[in-house]
Amino acid sequence: MPAALEISRSGQGAHAWIFFSDRVAARDARRLGTALISHACARTRQLNLASYDRLFPNQDTMPKGGSGNLIALPLQKKLREAGCSVFVDADLYPYPDQWAFLASIAPMAPHDIEPTILRATGGAHPLDVGFIDEEDLATPWKRTAPGSKLPARPLPKSLMVTLADRIYFEKAQLPQALANRLIRLAAFQNPEFYRAQAMRLSVWDKPRVIGCAENYPQHIALPRGCLDAALALLGELGIACELRDERYAGDIINVTFAGSLRPDQEEAVAAMLPHDSGVLCAPTAFGKTVAAAAPIAKRRVNTLILVHRTELMNQWHERLASLPRRGQGHGRRHRRRQGQTHRNHRHRGDAIAVPAG
Repeated sequence: MPAALEISRSGQGAHAWIFFSDRVAARDARRLGTALISHACARTRQLNLASYDRLFPNQDTMPKGGSGNLIALPLQKKLREAGCSVFVDADLYPYPDQWAFLASIAPMAPHDIEPTILRATGGAHPLDVGFIDEEDLATPWKRTAPGSKLPARPLPKSLMVTLADRIYFEKAQLPQALANRLIRLAAFQNPEFYRAQAMRLSVWDKPRVIGCAENYPQHIALPRGCLDAALALLGELGIACELRDERYAGDIINVTFAGSLRPDQEEAVAAMLPHDSGVLCAPTAFGKTVAAAAPIAKRRVNTLILVHRTELMNQWHERLASLPRRGQGHGRRHRRRQGQTHRNHRHRGDAIAVPAG
């Protein structure tokens, strides 16, 4: 695919220019750029998910009241004198005659865009993340889950995986293609970006992809909720997994659930208890707070409950205070401005903490 490499104005980076022989829709140009970034991410550690936000044009449609994207053109006189804003060869040496080089570039035909995307992605979605909005596809009924197919490179026979506050993978054990696939298990499209784009609003400062993986000097860390997906991926690739559990087990607390559960709540609690992680999804007025309090008493470990609104914090506090606990009768209500805790008299510290943030 014909492309031209330009040293940036600062001289600290570079821009890849793709020229088309005719007008193309911004959406098609962005899909091509997205596919190329996804293809490169599987082969080099230098790119991250923020690279998707460095595409021009920035969005598929023109924002209301906007006039398009401001792009700094190359070949600016003063910058050229410093060796910047010029087109360079594969060894990063400027072409002696910049205009002759531009004249020699064969522009890409619009009908070559789709075949190029297909070659770069192997038929997968160009964005190549774990969660794709089905409406973004022309044929959502044909959607397939992100595959585990990787470039033909040697894969490790086994991996040491540490389960702690996150899931840790040692970089030294990971080929780049596998590291890229693991990182994308914890990435998804940002709904705020697509909502703004659909309304023709500016998408400035709205990342296209939200990545939840952490990049440490010697490890890649994923949220613990990705454990099943990560183990399934390794299993599909024939990689044995040695799981080392370094999680904090918590402190034993002496509490008893003295409330009563309806049959549907009992069913939900029974389904949750065998698992270390999961999501309880239930309609309004189901009694999720009470249903979640029962496993706390069953497991009998100190518990942190995170909520994002003061009203929910007060609701949790009132529900827990209304449930009799061993040695406390009906308990007393402790009110705090930033959060509340239920204390157990036999242990120091907070047995159940409910902060709001």
